Amino acid sequence: MRRYFGTDGIRRIANTELTPELVYKVAKAGAYVFSKHTDHRPTILIGRDTRLSGTLIESAMVAGFLSYGANVKLLGVIPTPGVAYLTRKLKADAGVVISASHNTYDFNGIKYFSNKGMKIPDKLEEEIEEVMDSEKIKELSAVSNKIGVSEYREDLVDEYAYFFRKNFDDNIEKLNKEDFIIGLDTANGATSEVAEKVFKMLGIKYKIINNHPDGININKNCGSTHLEMLKKYVKENKLSMGFAYDGDGDRCLAIDENGEEIDGDKIMAIISNYLRKKGQLKKDTIVATVMSNLGLHKYARDNGLELLQTKVGDRYVLEEMLKGGFNLGGEQSGHIILLDYNPTGDGILTSLMLIQAVLEENKKASEVAKIIKLYPQVLVNAKVDNDKKYNYEKDEKIKTAIEKLEKEFAGNGRVLIRPSGTEPLVRVMIEGEDQEYITKRANEIAKLIENS
Repeated sequence: MRRYFGTDGIRRIANTELTPELVYKVAKAGAYVFSKHTDHRPTILIGRDTRLSGTLIESAMVAGFLSYGANVKLLGVIPTPGVAYLTRKLKADAGVVISASHNTYDFNGIKYFSNKGMKIPDKLEEEIEEVMDSEKIKELSAVSNKIGVSEYREDLVDEYAYFFRKNFDDNIEKLNKEDFIIGLDTANGATSEVAEKVFKMLGIKYKIINNHPDGININKNCGSTHLEMLKKYVKENKLSMGFAYDGDGDRCLAIDENGEEIDGDKIMAIISNYLRKKGQLKKDTIVATVMSNLGLHKYARDNGLELLQTKVGDRYVLEEMLKGGFNLGGEQSGHIILLDYNPTGDGILTSLMLIQAVLEENKKASEVAKIIKLYPQVLVNAKVDNDKKYNYEKDEKIKTAIEKLEKEFAGNGRVLIRPSGTEPLVRVMIEGEDQEYITKRANEIAKLIENS
């Protein structure tokens, strides 16, 4: 079992759990592992979000990389997908994002990207951990002229912005309307400046909120995990639609003109429909996780599409997409992967695809979203000891309760039990047509699991 890396890199409280000493080791071990897979001195890009501890973690990472002889390019504040894109474009050996995504400012984290702009596989993370915990780490030191050098390349964020102009300028110019105005909530995070730059460049009218980061207001009652402010803002300003990103900019959730949420499942339905009409949805397939709503299953089935499911985590969605040659996948939370453009979730990219879909349909966002009907969904956490997280699988009482409920649903509901990968919890997720009823049943099953 891995000690440091979770489903989305390393994430901990900065400076107490994610200490400079630990970060230094993560960097040094990472440089060693990447060096093994190349015949030259590795070049590593580092980007970060706006949280207070970002420069502290960055300094420790730079020291770790340079001390093993890797060269570093510092990108400054840039969204996660920007680092992924530039790592691939500049043919760097790896990329690192310093961010804790949607978490509060006191957390921070480290995500490694390969030279293909993808999150590194579990095996490489395990290899890095082995080196970190071995005596070998003490021997990994460059000497004399082998010590690495770093350079500031904050100008490269413009390359990332230009990527959107290159891919969307012509089409947006043809479709754009005078009265089409969007709202943007950048969560006081990594998209705070670049999102505005992109929309200005493309000539899309916008109003922007939560774009004044101060190091501690990232994700604070804003962004994709707190949609209330943007919902209100869109309605009050009579905007065409709104987009909310998370702290590192790899997620996007949308709001229609009535202030209603368009979540990741709805986004995938709208984009799949848009791409299929253009003959661009590869193999007529969407890749999603087991947490995706039953409504997405029904939408796919009713429209002759294939819906493939993976375990939770956008890295597993990407693995399935690469394996099967698919180009659209994602999560309910707003990680949407459009593989023809970038091999990771990209909030700004998702917004632009949705904008195109809405403008081309010549309908309001709420009308376009009617393509899919979502079922009420309830998630209840059962608290259990870590060593008892899988006991429910052998408990006959629990198995009978689940089977009985699924039979009752007769295809119009679903039960999903999933032990947490990071906490002493078992998550009970139930979907069905009656919110009150499924809430009651989810609490009953959670109680059975706690007592098993």
